[in-house]
Amino acid sequence: MPTPTPDTALARIQSDPAICGGRPVIRGTRMRVSDILNLFAGGATQAEILADFDYLTAEDIAAALAYASAQIDHRVITAA
Repeated sequence: MPTPTPDTALARIQSDPAICGGRPVIRGTRMRVSDILNLFAGGATQAEILADFDYLTAEDIAAALAYASAQIDHRVITAA
């Protein structure tokens, strides 16, 4: 699976209040990042996802994973 740069990943991900309630989606589709994550969590492989959703590319899936990873990778600050 290709690893997109952060700029590439962000370019493939769109959040628009008029599309899926503003949840992050693959640009030009209604496929939410969370949908892709749920498919993987359910045991689907990249090949199965690409076969079932022919409008997605391997780069779209990589971008969704990179986007999700970036969202949970934040600095934790402990106040004394």
